[in-house]
Amino acid sequence: MIFRIGIISDTHGLLRPEAERGLAGVDHIIHAGDIGRPELVDALRGIAPVTAIRGNVDNGEWARDYPDTKLVRLAGKSIYVLHDLKTLKVDPGAGIDVIISGHSHVPKIDTVGGILYLNPGSAGPRRFKLPITFATLELTPDGMRPEIHDLGGE
Repeated sequence: MIFRIGIISDTHGLLRPEAERGLAGVDHIIHAGDIGRPELVDALRGIAPVTAIRGNVDNGEWARDYPDTKLVRLAGKSIYVLHDLKTLKVDPGAGIDVIISGHSHVPKIDTVGGILYLNPGSAGPRRFKLPITFATLELTPDGMRPEIHDLGGE
C-alpha cells in the first residue's frame, strides 16, 4: 500500500492550477508555511486533509489558527514540519523520520543521519530565477520516495 503526501510551501497567497492538478489524488497535504491567505488552505482541503503551519509572512487573525511547527504521524512515519530549517530546535534523533521545511524557496531532498530532509521549494509567485515547485512523498512498506515536481510557469 502506498500513502502519498503532497508537500507545498511558500504559496504567498497564490494557489496555481498546476499545483492543484499535481496534488490531485494525494492522501494528505502538508503546507510548510508562508500560506498567504486562509482561503488557500480551504482550497487544499478540497483535495485532501491538510496539515499546515505558519510562516514568517503569515500574520493577522487567521494565522493564529496555525502553529509554528507541527509533528504529524502519517502511515507510520513521524514527520516534523517547520517553516525555516535554521530554526530547528527539535532533536532529529527523537524518533523523527522526516523533516519538512520551506522558507528558502529552494527545493531540496537530503538524507542526514537516516532522516529525510525535504524542502518542496516555492509554489507561489516566482522569486529571482528560482523554480516553481512542489513535492510528493510516497510512503511504502519498502521505504520513502520523495520527488520534486517543477510546475514551470511564470
